Amino acid sequence: MRILLVEDTADVAEAIIAHLSRIGHTVDWQSKGNDAARLVTDPYDLLILDVMLPQQDGFSLLTRVREKGLSTPVLMLTACGEIEERVRALDLGADDYLVKPFDFRELEARIRVLLRRSGGEATNLLNCANLTIDRKSRTAVLDGRPLELTRREVTLLEIIAARPGRIFGKDELIDRLFSVDDTPNANTVEQYVGRLRKKLTGAGFEIRTLRGLGYQLVLLPAGATTAAPTLPQP
Repeated sequence: MRILLVEDTADVAEAIIAHLSRIGHTVDWQSKGNDAARLVTDPYDLLILDVMLPQQDGFSLLTRVREKGLSTPVLMLTACGEIEERVRALDLGADDYLVKPFDFRELEARIRVLLRRSGGEATNLLNCANLTIDRKSRTAVLDGRPLELTRREVTLLEIIAARPGRIFGKDELIDRLFSVDDTPNANTVEQYVGRLRKKLTGAGFEIRTLRGLGYQLVLLPAGATTAAPTLPQP
């Protein structure tokens, strides 16, 4: 999922980015409050805000997010463990609060909970027909068979499998799959969808292309599965 990290301590930010990228998340990083304020309207799945920031602090950013009516989950980070600060963050609309220094396993777990909650899921397992995606291990299983997917393929599959029937435009998928430092285009998305289709032979759903609109995951009738892609005749 795409995450905006606002943290002014470079080594802390770099460690968080490396860790989250390794498990399949796309992370944009800003070190100053005013710069981050210009990005909070982008379609991020999660915001991680440090409290103490140059120019504009995390509380101000949080207030700005909620005043705009955005329901994006927000995880606050701070070196201060005072209860008053935690209460203030939660009252302003934060969804969770983590005190530095923290264990990355706890950070991962809290992120999973927030993303799960925003998607209406009760566990880390996302089920769609005969497909199961484990958000914790970043793996997918089709009819009990593990799928060999790249981290970005898992993320793409997770996005569309969580909302069967919903149409995802190419621009939206680009926003959610890639960071501001990447240079993807519509052809990049088409390539990832094409790879997924080849690996999802036997799935109880299909990924349809709606010309001019984007992609839609459609559940097939009970007992029906996708066929292997037809190879061109020599």
